[in-house]
Amino acid sequence: MKTLETFRGRHTELISLYIPSGHNIQEIMNMLKQEYALTQNVKSRTTRHNVLNALEKTMNHLRLFKKTPPNGLVIFCGNVSKTEGQPEIKLWSVEPPQPLAQKIYWCDQNFVLDPLKDMIREREVYGLIVIDTSGSDIGLLKGKKVILEKHIDSLVPGKTSKGGWSQQRYQRIREEAKNEHLKKTGEVASKIFSEEKDLKGVIIGGPGPLKERFKEGEYLDYRLQNKVLGVVDTSYTSIQGLQEIIQRGESLIQEASATKERHIMEEFFEHLKKDDGLSVYGLEEVEHALDYGAVKTLLISEGFNWTRAKLTCSCGYSVEKDVNLDRVEKCPKCGKEMTIEEEKDLIEMLSERAKSLGSEVEIISIDSREGEQFKEIGGIGAILRYKIV
Repeated sequence: MKTLETFRGRHTELISLYIPSGHNIQEIMNMLKQEYALTQNVKSRTTRHNVLNALEKTMNHLRLFKKTPPNGLVIFCGNVSKTEGQPEIKLWSVEPPQPLAQKIYWCDQNFVLDPLKDMIREREVYGLIVIDTSGSDIGLLKGKKVILEKHIDSLVPGKTSKGGWSQQRYQRIREEAKNEHLKKTGEVASKIFSEEKDLKGVIIGGPGPLKERFKEGEYLDYRLQNKVLGVVDTSYTSIQGLQEIIQRGESLIQEASATKERHIMEEFFEHLKKDDGLSVYGLEEVEHALDYGAVKTLLISEGFNWTRAKLTCSCGYSVEKDVNLDRVEKCPKCGKEMTIEEEKDLIEMLSERAKSLGSEVEIISIDSREGEQFKEIGGIGAILRYKIV
């Protein structure tokens, strides 16, 4: 995503194609053929040539598919050359992380990335609880979307007794009703949140003091209780209260993510400091650890800019190797700059390999001191289950 964001065409010659899950490939091919015919009328010779080449490359790629992958298909293609008059048509193809419902074809100076960005955000889920004596509301934050999952009516009577009951008896009845309301809210919330495998944390809110009692009383399942990020004041209940939790609890969400990352990096650097063999860094060392199945947590920096590429030179020399895209690759035979003909997503390859071995994968930001330090030593490392030789 970060690589694609850096590209800007000189004209409207970058193609973004989103194909929904289950959509007919032939129908998309027919649409692209129509676009190809229309592009013949573009006045600018350079723009016309680049768009036609991008459309041809896209159609050739689509011929590899008999049907769309389960979640759909997204293709980005266009001239990304930094040198005027020397076109470099490149194509990226990806199955989105979630089912794609929207069909998009767009040709512009930038790639259309917002739909994919939203999907990535939605992988982080937070549980929300607004609770008061009047009732409680349980919801989820998925990406930017707040979803009200369940409203629970309260049977807690008002503060003023009616019917001549004694004050002590009325208070006792009211306290019992409060406790039942707290228990029911905890049970329902635990059931809803336990079904979310990507749940990162829980925030509790409400207009009165009952929210603190809910947190301290540990009415949630103990596994979820450990994920409670904090308690915030809200002026409302219902969906308004859930939305208000997000606004007032934004710092809790950011802090939780940053804290988890900081603990991981502290563990990584502590092992390096001890030189106990339980932390490794560098692409070759990490791949060696993966070969042994020793990786507990694979760490990849946001600034990691390597790819597995097939490189060619005008002198005829070619090679496939892992390369750093921040550096220029020179031909070992003639010394000229080599061209990337094909490339594979190295981050995705390493991540999939790690997950298949039961390892966790963490993407490390470069906004913290530890994250910047990690990037400086190569941007890839691992915390190991055991020392290897």
